[in-house]
Amino acid sequence: MSKSFKKSIFAVGVALLPVLALAQTNVQSILATVQSILDIVVPIIMALALIYFFWGLATYILGASADEEKRAAGRNMMIYGIIALFVMAAVWGLVKVVGSTFDVRTGEGPGFNPRNLIPR
Repeated sequence: MSKSFKKSIFAVGVALLPVLALAQTNVQSILATVQSILDIVVPIIMALALIYFFWGLATYILGASADEEKRAAGRNMMIYGIIALFVMAAVWGLVKVVGSTFDVRTGEGPGFNPRNLIPR
């Protein structure tokens, strides 16, 4: 391993050290905070990707008769917007499938039960 990688691992460990020292903070509360932040951020990012797609659509339509370069730029924006929406929806669906496979319940604390992995 390189020296800079070791230094960055050490820096991350030192940065996370106060989390271990706080008696009132536990892993569940940290994960709940991260989940509440992601519950706000993910729909905003999806909305921005949708707006980006529609911006490309408008650029494509308005530049249809005027300039081939504007049409190409609009087409590329639409393609990237659709790809971004598809990737976000696919990851969201994959998280749901994995969560239901391993019996992870949201909002209830740890829901993983290893006994569910062994067929009976």
